[in-house]
Amino acid sequence: MRIADVEVRRPDLRVPFPRRFRARLVNQTVLSLTRRAKYLMAALSSSETLIVHLGMSGSFRVDSQGAGADAAADVDRHDHVVIHMSSGAAVTFNDPRRFGLMTLLTPAQLARHPVLSRLGPEPLSPDFDAAALARACRGRKTALKVALLDQRIVAGIGNIYTSEALHRAGLSPFRRASTIATASGAPREAAERLTEAIKHVLTTAIDRTSRTYRSSRFRVYDREGERCLRRRCGGVIRRRTQAGRSTFYCSVCQR
Repeated sequence: MRIADVEVRRPDLRVPFPRRFRARLVNQTVLSLTRRAKYLMAALSSSETLIVHLGMSGSFRVDSQGAGADAAADVDRHDHVVIHMSSGAAVTFNDPRRFGLMTLLTPAQLARHPVLSRLGPEPLSPDFDAAALARACRGRKTALKVALLDQRIVAGIGNIYTSEALHRAGLSPFRRASTIATASGAPREAAERLTEAIKHVLTTAIDRTSRTYRSSRFRVYDREGERCLRRRCGGVIRRRTQAGRSTFYCSVCQR
């Protein structure tokens, strides 16, 4: 689908838009839409890639053909970029806190991007398995939860679902990351459990329709002081800080 026009309603978001941002987008065809960790990536016919990060409050809204005239009468001041497609649809990027970003990268820039070029495998991809996780954690003295938040090991799990996966796997967030691998980097049974748990919690999260975080939806996250939900455990959920993030865990069944 071709980009017919682009409205850029401010000079920046988290960072300034790149030079000639609008001109480099107009009349380009979107060849594919993919995601890498928390980055959305639109490959363009110009060989450049449009990179979008939603930040903390960013979102997209798609107005179908014919809706543009009505929408124009009620412009949201947080609608910072509007991409008009050749089909007549308008794709609007809304970001009240402006922590998001939009940029364009050439193939060479994409290959050496300081974040994207160093990302580990996607957790739901075939590339991510117990063997891959064990290899990445081999010899690491850092805590297991801190290692899982390292995007170079696995991309984009996030703080909430890391805590959830560790509880489901019955693994302490404070144990050394290296303990899930042998000295040669082969996966121990803990790596198998953890990989399965990561894939389970993320797949379950995707299947949910609600966008609101509620403690009742989680096994440990935001449930400090409540009883552990694991059968026959009897433990209480505790909270500690790791790498500046809250870790929720059960000290009884997570080892």
